Amino acid sequence: MELDFLSAGFVSALFAIVLIDLVLAGDNALIIGLVARNLPKNTQRKVIFWGTFGAIAVRAVMAILVVYILDLPGFMLAGGLALVWIARKLLTPEEQGAQNHLVKGPATSFAGAIRTIVIADAVMGVDNVLAIGGAATGNVLLIVLGLAISVPIIVWGSQLVIRLVDRFPSIVLLGGAVLAWTGYSMVVREPLLGPWFEGHPATRLVAAILIFSISLAPWYTARMAEQTKPLVVILPGVLVWMLAFEIVASVWTLQMDYLRATETGEYVLEAARWLGWLPLVAAYLWLHERVMLRREHAARS
Repeated sequence: MELDFLSAGFVSALFAIVLIDLVLAGDNALIIGLVARNLPKNTQRKVIFWGTFGAIAVRAVMAILVVYILDLPGFMLAGGLALVWIARKLLTPEEQGAQNHLVKGPATSFAGAIRTIVIADAVMGVDNVLAIGGAATGNVLLIVLGLAISVPIIVWGSQLVIRLVDRFPSIVLLGGAVLAWTGYSMVVREPLLGPWFEGHPATRLVAAILIFSISLAPWYTARMAEQTKPLVVILPGVLVWMLAFEIVASVWTLQMDYLRATETGEYVLEAARWLGWLPLVAAYLWLHERVMLRREHAARS
């Protein structure tokens, strides 16, 4: 569909693109600002510049390849899981990140910051490209303008985020929540999993709680009393347990409801679903207590 330059249709489409950029490019600005927050001031400017350049470059490439990318099996799932990893990376305190070999803390180097930003932009840029492409209705000029308009939004937004984080550190949690929500929306839209989620609506809530629990765990773990920290592992673990039984019941076409169960195997499976995780939790708590006692003994000696 072609739109005449400065026609009513062109202007309305451009206005829609500006609104889309304010919402979706704001996510990129938030991530860039949070990634750069622990770097020296002079390095922050470089990260914002190159992070913005990377965001625009990624979107330009995706504008061309997005149709093919979305057809790749597992792309949305992999992207959602990548955002969960990035959320944990952003929310991991520096002292914990130095001890954690799986998820390091916030980027403390220029290269590390750019790498995190590019990965996040590559994943989160899908929605932006799709939204702008839809609003532009195939008009190349509008697509280019949409990419150009997002540049000052990302640059100014990143600088604003850094200033706000300096005054209100808890804003970091907002960035983690944005990444967790985007990751969840990508996982449930994965073509390989979409039909299954539609057939089991309750699992969407389980998946949402699980993804948010894992993504935000470093933030609330750092603020929890030592006695309650095992909950950070227990809650996601129980959710995974429940979700696994839903998958097993779906694959084997078993009834996961005592009132509707008709076979002995279904009763056993239901009992294992609700009670089987208790000994596992007890074993984890026992092991956690032993580890803590050893650490205390080592610290005293």
